[in-house]
Amino acid sequence: MGSGPAGLSAAAHAAARGVSHILLEKSDHLSDTIFRYQRGKHIMATPSQLVVRADVSFEPGKRETILDTWSSEAAKHKVNVRYHAEVKSITGAKGDFSIALSDGSVVRAETIVLAIGTQGNPNLMSCEGGGLSHVQYQLDDPAEYVDEHICVVGGGDAGIENALGLIADRAQGNTVTLVNRGADFARAKEANAKALLAAQEAGHITLLTTAETTLIEPGWITVDTPEGATRFRCDRVIARLGSAPPRKFVESIGLEFTSAAREAFPKLSPTFESTVPGIYVIGALAGYPLIKHCINQGYDVVEYIGGAVDLKPADEPILEARLKGLPGNRSVAQWLEFLRQEIEILRGLSPLQMREFLLDSDVRAYQSGDVIFKRNSVGSSVFGIASGSVEVEVGGGRKRMTVTIPRGSIVGEVGLISGRPRGATVRAAEPSILLEIPRMAALRLMASVKEARDTVNRITTERQLLQMFGSGLTPDDLTDVLETAEIRQVKTGEAIIREGEDGYDIFVVRSGSMVVEKQIGGKPVFLSYLPAGSYVGEMALIDGGRRSATVQAAIRSEVVRLDGDRFRALLRRKPELEEKLRADMADRRKVNGYIEEQKGKFGDVVDMYSAVADFLVEQGIGEATDVLLIDETLCIGCDNCEKACADVHDGLSRLDREAGRTYAHLHVPTSCRHCEHPYCMTDCPPNAIHRGPDGEVFIDETCIGCGNCQRNCPYDVIRMDSRPPKKPDLISWLLFGVGPGPGEPDKAWRAKHKPKGAEPPKVAIKCDMCIGKAGGPACVRACPTGAAIRVSPEEFLTVKRMNRGE
Repeated sequence: MGSGPAGLSAAAHAAARGVSHILLEKSDHLSDTIFRYQRGKHIMATPSQLVVRADVSFEPGKRETILDTWSSEAAKHKVNVRYHAEVKSITGAKGDFSIALSDGSVVRAETIVLAIGTQGNPNLMSCEGGGLSHVQYQLDDPAEYVDEHICVVGGGDAGIENALGLIADRAQGNTVTLVNRGADFARAKEANAKALLAAQEAGHITLLTTAETTLIEPGWITVDTPEGATRFRCDRVIARLGSAPPRKFVESIGLEFTSAAREAFPKLSPTFESTVPGIYVIGALAGYPLIKHCINQGYDVVEYIGGAVDLKPADEPILEARLKGLPGNRSVAQWLEFLRQEIEILRGLSPLQMREFLLDSDVRAYQSGDVIFKRNSVGSSVFGIASGSVEVEVGGGRKRMTVTIPRGSIVGEVGLISGRPRGATVRAAEPSILLEIPRMAALRLMASVKEARDTVNRITTERQLLQMFGSGLTPDDLTDVLETAEIRQVKTGEAIIREGEDGYDIFVVRSGSMVVEKQIGGKPVFLSYLPAGSYVGEMALIDGGRRSATVQAAIRSEVVRLDGDRFRALLRRKPELEEKLRADMADRRKVNGYIEEQKGKFGDVVDMYSAVADFLVEQGIGEATDVLLIDETLCIGCDNCEKACADVHDGLSRLDREAGRTYAHLHVPTSCRHCEHPYCMTDCPPNAIHRGPDGEVFIDETCIGCGNCQRNCPYDVIRMDSRPPKKPDLISWLLFGVGPGPGEPDKAWRAKHKPKGAEPPKVAIKCDMCIGKAGGPACVRACPTGAAIRVSPEEFLTVKRMNRGE
């Protein structure tokens, strides 16, 4: 059933072996999924190291060429194809199945191979307006669309290829925007992602990442982005949101699935047999969407049905090489099952999916004391602990302690979620076997397997709560609370708590940041700023009553809602935790009382403080970890800050003092904010952007000048420039007038002194907070009046500064 790559390969091999067979296809042509690809689409052949063994061939090429080749090979092998054969039901048992078709006829079969794929069951738009007539889930021929504003929703291969197809002929005049829910293109092939970014760089396409469609109207679309909601013209929406197995039909014939999740796949044996004896599943419905895999499975399943017992999958040699040298003398199949059973995030994968997954990952054995990774080292992969355990060294000095992570769990998840450097040193506590999963493979796993996504979220939430609340809590203490914990995406400006409402749930800021406001004298007054790692909501939980303030997202954020009843039960069991919450609550009440008192005495001052805080949040301070501010009542315009920045950074300033926005006397110049989740890290091919031990985001010498970071930064604080010739030192300039003097050399001096030959390559230039230089940021040290300061938002946006008259 199904004449795509898997089904066609199975039928061709049955024909080659002289086995009685019939290939049922509901359309009037072979391989309907590929037939419906956009015209002229180039089809890739990945993974490149995997060989094809089958009676149909496959080489990368255009859709039309591949379909023609398969049609010729089907005719050559005398494949028995029946078109317009839509299956309505299957009854019977192994050796005597009856397949009822929509035309009323019945096909009898001893065995059945399901190769029907998932494309007939696409995921649909869920936002308001998602059912309008100009929303479509397929693109047949990009050339049909001319001079349209088109929004492609989805950053997988299909969405990217559709978007690129719509701009392939620039004469068509289409304006194309691609909306991707994530920051990365985890589902896409690397070549597709690079082609998309190149099109963005050329100005041919607009990318909105970490974005979500919220409203579709005739002629318009509204998308929520990290900077807030944006509404733009849209004549057509092409939604490529992936697909799910046709579960209703598959379950109707008796097959069981691995779980109740929509994305789950049927339970299968290593030989592709389902829970119904005699019915086999291959291809995308088995969780193997890549064409090479599908074709090989078609060959293999016919061999298995024919009685083969020693047949090894085509990827066996590759996996054997990856697993060579590990202790235990296990076969590839045994290793795959061992890893799947022992590592919790992999338990939702089938044995077949595990083969594909392991092609992207590495398994390593460690001895007791071996370092797995060091604190502040660069790395974004996550490690699954298959055997043994690891020790995590946290804290420093006298507060240094070791936490043991047991078998089955993961470690390294901070780099996976935020892209930050390793936050701790991790060593093997005993002889251990770990599976290292690259970040993109882990993101694909979380995107496609609900169980993996839920497990990662649960583990990261648990560890955040243990770190934040302390008070001697253990993972077992949090079991009840985490059972009902809910992770929520919060839009910019959206409130998670409103002043005056009932409710006593606790909210933890997982990423992003929140601001707290209170109505005083009929006006909203800014109370505090809550960065990631903060919690809120304890007042109503402990003392009852209505919410005393409004808490809303400063930027697009993620919070964890903890059920109030279960948290109260935890407080009863852990009085030391209640004591901590009461102390925090007392501090916040002091702030509230102080604000109300000052509002009565100095209303204008409080209003000004709130207005300044609102302005800073609007300027993106909500996601900063360090920001440069200039007091314009003190600034004399000497430009010492810019000159000092250039002098300590190879003659190129990372600061534009005059650019940026000003409110009252407070100026936010163009300088890196060192964001909590840096946009510039989203797609750096050489992985040249890192975060230092003090939170500074810096670019190292491996930068290739691709410009992705500059395009991804929403604050325009990254410039692309070639390093100027080395200047003579300041003493030579002061005494002899040699060189251009302090600051950036002008264009004339650079042109006169540039090296002969090719123009020096451009690289990305941004503030690195003068990392490794004594005395801290040069811009602050060089300011003669103290107008320039660098602060974290939580330090600056606090009532304590107003309390001190600052």
